Amino acid sequence: RIFLPCRPENRKFWGRKQSQKPEIFGLSCRKAERAVGSRLVDVVRYLIDVSRDLGQALSEFHPGGAVTHVYDPLRYAFAPWQRYLERYARPPTRVLFCGMNPGPWGMVQTGIPFGEVAIVRDWLAIPDNEGRPEREHAARPVRGFACERSEVSGRRLWGLFRHRFVTPERFFADHLVLNYCPQAFMAESGRNVTPDNLPADARRTLYAVCDGALGRQVAAIGPEFVVGVGAFAATRLRTLTTGDRWRDACEAVAADGVRPATRPPRVVQLLHPSPANPAANRGWRETATTRLQAAGVWTAARNDR
Repeated sequence: RIFLPCRPENRKFWGRKQSQKPEIFGLSCRKAERAVGSRLVDVVRYLIDVSRDLGQALSEFHPGGAVTHVYDPLRYAFAPWQRYLERYARPPTRVLFCGMNPGPWGMVQTGIPFGEVAIVRDWLAIPDNEGRPEREHAARPVRGFACERSEVSGRRLWGLFRHRFVTPERFFADHLVLNYCPQAFMAESGRNVTPDNLPADARRTLYAVCDGALGRQVAAIGPEFVVGVGAFAATRLRTLTTGDRWRDACEAVAADGVRPATRPPRVVQLLHPSPANPAANRGWRETATTRLQAAGVWTAARNDR
């Protein structure tokens, strides 16, 4: 069952008595009974809980259409994802980078957004993913650190961070990387199907759930900037940090016992580093750095905070 995010006038109680708390944004409010101003929930633990709820909310989601296989790293690779958040999430985080969904040789293998194997193993020092999806495509096996293919987008993005900040500690002092959608979709041929190319009904369902989860995470983290890696991520970020969507996210976070952000973040769009994007194959690192500096995300100095 997919719980959809609900505005106050459209909330569903899913068979509960009306005296009970509703589901907010389709994700369980474990601490909704806490009054705002009581002991605050640890934000990192909250991010982990929201991620777990998101994986559960999408556990039976299948978009149909051309998609024959769905991989959900939040289900089979949750342990490295939890370790990543516990080790590196340091709210309030000034800059939040956000991608679209897992790549077949990155997060699908390691459980980390844009998680190119060498970066996750050698720079982030996150343990190998030992889980596997229930149903694998023969052309897209999950092998964790044994995967010999390289996630070019991840190598470029994390390579930019490593080049500028040298150590993970310097980078994560003010930054974090998340993904909008936790699932990867594949056609019978093994071709990657991106969320924006799913059937319309499935797309609406997926966006509703993912908007709610990411909105809560952003409101809890309280960044000054959210950087959409690619046009898709930037568009979703603009949607969920504006108007009623942002207000609802902040209310949901407060109901969960976490102090929400006091203002919405500024959304910055970054050229996606995928090799399928011709513009990314010509000096992507320099282009990305220039864009981030022009937007005020980074200064001209390296290793800045």
